[in-house]
Amino acid sequence: MKKLFHFTLLLLLLTVFSWECTEPTTKETLDYTSFELNEIGIDELQQNYKEGKYTIKQVVQLYIDRIKALDLSLNSVIIVNPDALQIAEELDKELAEGKSRGSMHGVPVLLKDNIDTHDKMPTTAGSRALMNSHPLHDSPVAKKLREAGAVILGKTNLSEWANFRGDLSSSGWSGVGGQTNNPYVLTRNPCGSSSGSGVAVSANLCMVAIGTETNGSIVCPSTSNGIVGIKPTVGLLSRSGIVPISFTQDTPGPMARSVRDAAICLGTMTGIDSADSKTLASEGHYFKDYTQFLKKDGLKGKRIGFYTGSVGTDYKVDTLLYHTVDFLKSQGAEVIEIDKIYDRNAGGQSFQVLLYEFKDGLNKYFASLGPDAPVKSLQDVIDFNNKDSIELSFYDQHLMLMAQEKGDLDSPEYKEALEGMLKSTREEGIDKVMDENNLDAMMGPTGSPAWITDHTNGDHYMLSSSSPAAISGYPDITVPMGFIEGLPVGISFWGRAWSEPTLLEIAYSFEQGTKVRKAPEFLKN
Repeated sequence: MKKLFHFTLLLLLLTVFSWECTEPTTKETLDYTSFELNEIGIDELQQNYKEGKYTIKQVVQLYIDRIKALDLSLNSVIIVNPDALQIAEELDKELAEGKSRGSMHGVPVLLKDNIDTHDKMPTTAGSRALMNSHPLHDSPVAKKLREAGAVILGKTNLSEWANFRGDLSSSGWSGVGGQTNNPYVLTRNPCGSSSGSGVAVSANLCMVAIGTETNGSIVCPSTSNGIVGIKPTVGLLSRSGIVPISFTQDTPGPMARSVRDAAICLGTMTGIDSADSKTLASEGHYFKDYTQFLKKDGLKGKRIGFYTGSVGTDYKVDTLLYHTVDFLKSQGAEVIEIDKIYDRNAGGQSFQVLLYEFKDGLNKYFASLGPDAPVKSLQDVIDFNNKDSIELSFYDQHLMLMAQEKGDLDSPEYKEALEGMLKSTREEGIDKVMDENNLDAMMGPTGSPAWITDHTNGDHYMLSSSSPAAISGYPDITVPMGFIEGLPVGISFWGRAWSEPTLLEIAYSFEQGTKVRKAPEFLKN
């Protein structure tokens, strides 16, 4: 019956939708195509440096000028690094002396503004309570990027507190940065919580950006903004110096316009961090060069589990999805339908874990800021929000209040929820399903097209496939899959812990075979 439904659906819709569906007819656009660095990748940028076509300072200035010109419409960048040009000059001197730090040398990178930098930029998590919060150290992510030669261009807007604050929130809104807009259609939402990172990459305001994810916060803004996002295995990258939600689920990850650029960036940030015990498990599993896994024939011989849980939610997404299945098969992959991955109780258990770990993690993070920390506890944040004129304008702080009521991590409720969640999603979930079906990876639609931003009713999610990888702490890569009425939609590939090499093979092969990505046009509606 299911096969008949699929066949009928394709017959009815295939003439209407393809990899790229009809765009809206209104095209009031800004000038974005004249940017001389539009859509170039890291390899091309490095070649330009080598040939003397650009200096790093010139490239950084071009991106700064573009941010000034276009970000008024997007609101994706909270702050531009005041030292960016000076850093570029120093990196230019190194190149002139014949010294290159590698493939990220001179690459402009934006960081989500919950990632600590020890410089003239505060780290706010989008909260007005942290507007003047200056961390005492670089996060390992920022430190490794600097060591690799990247230019930290600035900080991006985000869903405040990575969207773990209250009810009826609008993704991409923060008290510090306001509302971030989708560059494909400005009235549409960018998803979140790494909203500004996704928008800035898509709109060519930087080369790559770093986001963070607890559940969907890298992959959702990636699909909504037509880019590649990698949510690594928890522990592959350090979380020290990142404003936390969950010790169990949080991870930073690269967001880029191509799988190759994301892979290059990923390799610069891996390694053991003694301050983050989760990274100890990455010993023997991490690489410094993930480009070795980028193979055009990477789909050949792969067995991919197609998670059908979202099928029937949005027929337009379904059409692109079955088109994708056909493509995967044409490239030598075998696709096996999977209708269940884990027990639904895992979602509720994850929520309880997040509440406990949010309180514990935030209080520890505030302590890391030293005696001059603007707030010292989650309760301080709650009290600040109650007194502030902006923070509670659009939505409440219900999640913070719930977290504040929780005990410490020795609570039996927390321990039981954590154990049940991990068992359900790992050994009795993804691992079991992949073992039983001899799978190399799993797949599903990353999300639906971007909804219209709505501060009255909040976000309008229709579907998502982020939870299996997010709750288990396993890796997930999203790649542009197609367009629906001018709005991008992505496909996600996820799998076992530390399976980034296999996922990159699959994602790169799919990307190179379809080449769906196209730059946004800043449509007004």
